[in-house]
Amino acid sequence: MHPVADQSFSSAPPSAPTRAPRLAFAALVLSNICLSFGPVFVRIAQDDGVGPVAAAFWRVTLAIPFLLLSLRFSGERIGRLGRPLILLLAVAGLCFALDLGSWHVGILKTKLANATLFGNSTILFLPICGFLLARAWPSRSQAGALLLAALGAALLMGRSYDSSPDNLLGDLLCVGAGMLYTGYILAMTRVRDVLSAWSALTLSTIAGVLPLLVIAHLLGETIRPHDWTPLIALALVSQVLGQGLMTYALVHFQPIVIGLALLIQPAVAATVGWAFYGERLGPLDLIGAIAVAIALILVRRPER
Repeated sequence: MHPVADQSFSSAPPSAPTRAPRLAFAALVLSNICLSFGPVFVRIAQDDGVGPVAAAFWRVTLAIPFLLLSLRFSGERIGRLGRPLILLLAVAGLCFALDLGSWHVGILKTKLANATLFGNSTILFLPICGFLLARAWPSRSQAGALLLAALGAALLMGRSYDSSPDNLLGDLLCVGAGMLYTGYILAMTRVRDVLSAWSALTLSTIAGVLPLLVIAHLLGETIRPHDWTPLIALALVSQVLGQGLMTYALVHFQPIVIGLALLIQPAVAATVGWAFYGERLGPLDLIGAIAVAIALILVRRPER
């Protein structure tokens, strides 16, 4: 989930896709595959008794040592933090915590394919925020993408409600997660004006630990697991490997390529959901999913 986020940490402009090294393309594909397995690990942790918000807590907590190592090897240093910067980091951490908590709860209530598609809705919400802040109308391509996304989402949610009201609630929670992550990106954009990439990512991740722990406790979730395997896999595969490979790959490709690569996530999630959870997608589900997927590509396509 959320590969778009790492673009805020990229300091170099993207180069032409034809000049991207093969290793970067492999990293792009593998990162999306890793990210698509996040919902699976959340469900496995739930089977062990660990709540979805508690799983999000362990996802970021267990990833912090690896982020600190990356920070050290990168040679970046964290300087003195002023009050405005601390406030921005706190806002970013809270938005990130609420985003992960909302998404993880939604994962347990809807299909894996829906959760993955709606979890990436940040890509659509960011341009909307840009239009509002700039008080400008979207281009034809962007307006078409937003309309297509709305129609596809309405179709998917209608199908979810036909299956169960809980499925619709799961879809809405995943959309809400995308909105919360948009707030995280906006806050982190300001943070990146002051801090370097790994410093900003590490500090914002640390800032999200306490809110997730408090929320999990207030919800009465089981926090301490009997089996650490799914939580360690969630932290390493999704948070460290998936996001790390995406961070590396983003600077090598144009947005249209990144948008196309996003389609790997719902495709893998839908396959896993069908194979292991019996989540079959009907014709209308496929039409809605394809509409949203096309919108994710169009909204990232540069105007020519």
